[in-house]
Amino acid sequence: MLAAVPAGGRVALVDPRFVGHLHALRLGLTDPRFDVAALPGALTAQPGARAALVRALDRTVAAVGAGSPVGPPPADPDAEDRTVPGRLAVALETGGTPVQRPELGSLTAAVPTGPQARAAAREAVAAVDDEAVRLRNAVKAHDGFVTTFLVSPYSRYIARWCARRGLTPNQVTTASLITALVAAGSAATGTRGGYVAAGVLLLLSFVLDCTDGQLARYSLQYSTMGAWLDATFDRAKEYAYYAGLALGAARGGDDVWVLALGAMVLQACRHIVDFSFNEANHDAVSNTSPTAALSDRLDSVGWTVWLRRMIVLPIGERWAMIAVLTAVTSPRVVFYALLVGCSLAACYTTAGRLLRSLTRKARRTDRAAQALSDLADSGPLARAAAAVVPRPGGGFTAPLLALTGAAAIIAAALLLPYGSPLTVAAAALYAVLSGAAVARPLKGALDWLVPPVFRAAEYCTVLVLAARSDVPHALPAAFGLVSAVAYHHYDTVYRIRGGTGAPPRWLVRTIGGHEGRTVVVAVCAAVLTHASDFTTALTALAVAVALVVLVESIRFWVSSSAPAVHDEGELA
Repeated sequence: MLAAVPAGGRVALVDPRFVGHLHALRLGLTDPRFDVAALPGALTAQPGARAALVRALDRTVAAVGAGSPVGPPPADPDAEDRTVPGRLAVALETGGTPVQRPELGSLTAAVPTGPQARAAAREAVAAVDDEAVRLRNAVKAHDGFVTTFLVSPYSRYIARWCARRGLTPNQVTTASLITALVAAGSAATGTRGGYVAAGVLLLLSFVLDCTDGQLARYSLQYSTMGAWLDATFDRAKEYAYYAGLALGAARGGDDVWVLALGAMVLQACRHIVDFSFNEANHDAVSNTSPTAALSDRLDSVGWTVWLRRMIVLPIGERWAMIAVLTAVTSPRVVFYALLVGCSLAACYTTAGRLLRSLTRKARRTDRAAQALSDLADSGPLARAAAAVVPRPGGGFTAPLLALTGAAAIIAAALLLPYGSPLTVAAAALYAVLSGAAVARPLKGALDWLVPPVFRAAEYCTVLVLAARSDVPHALPAAFGLVSAVAYHHYDTVYRIRGGTGAPPRWLVRTIGGHEGRTVVVAVCAAVLTHASDFTTALTALAVAVALVVLVESIRFWVSSSAPAVHDEGELA
């Protein structure tokens, strides 16, 4: 029977005596993220695991025929699944193929062997409404206060409505993006009516943003591209809305592009702190600390959990604040609130991560060091410097070198006369020091700070030079450049988190790496002295980076053979 199924098809084996909830079977047999999954009396295998399933079947037949066990004795003999699917699952695991066993919770999945057991299983099925369980499980387990209490209670029903009409999570994600872009356009009108409409549409976009993930969990429609679209579109929506607010303010005679770009830089740096810290500690050995123990104790008290989630200003709270302030105040007030709120949140989260890193006794793995190296986004200049300039010994030399270089270029851009050749020299020093920082594997306790420092150095240099240039439209062009580069950095994060590795080296070389782009911007500021030349250079650089990065990113995600994922995402 297995041989008769086309090689590209997924197969499922279910014991005919199976009694259980329909949603238990969905969880066990239709989740696309796992090659092999099993629950009592049922087993499924995707095309990539079909050969392993056939081998397991041969071994199982031989073992049963010889009267020998299929695998090692179970820890609980009473819980052993002695059905054909259960034996095959054990044989697969014994042969080295991982088998996913979903948590069923209150759902029932059993193979009763007698009338009494069958009656008991049917009573258990009747006692639990699996549709209610399915709806409840569609909501993310850990989320912010606004999302949990003000959106999810009704957005889950929107997700079910979408599922029953055949809509996919990617379609809902796209609808959320379009709604946010319309909101940005409304804000760009610069009128009070436009601001009110923008606030309402932004909230609607966030509801749809919650709905797409709930739809994916409700209908088990997980995909690599879906996780990428969800995460990428969140950034595109927020940054487009910032640009819309800046355009609307400009119509009213208020130039807030510096604030808009500052808010985008701050939010991007917050995210890279989260990503870098998590990657550094993803698989660290002996990953414990007193700070983490204190955090766990605080999580045992209900109100502190919600207070701590709100302090970090997650996306629900942030978008709600932006929407309300847009409707009732001005873009300048919105950006002031964003900068203050996100700065406090960044200080809180970064301080906690620093304490954890300094107090825990952990050994970084080669995988973590490679992830940090990829997140660093070092280009040809930094790599050439790394080959020539050795990094001094010591556990904190990498972040210290990165901080020194970043301080040098930001201070030069901020304090030296605009267009000074010394700014170019500072950029060259930054390239050398950033290369020295990554000359050895990033396995130190604070080496996860290196990528965030590089992000802050590049983004802030572009922001400061554009702000000080006093050239028309330089800040909007800088906003476009940082947006394009930030997209590349987020794309790198999502590739690593999806298990597909960093973007190809040719891509990083082509767009110069963080230090190469910083040097180019510094040179442009020093050389291009005519009124519009600096703006033209920033715009050309933004377009070039965006084209190269977008084409490669879309090619990769459309053709990727990465396993299907559903990214629960960061609170921020």
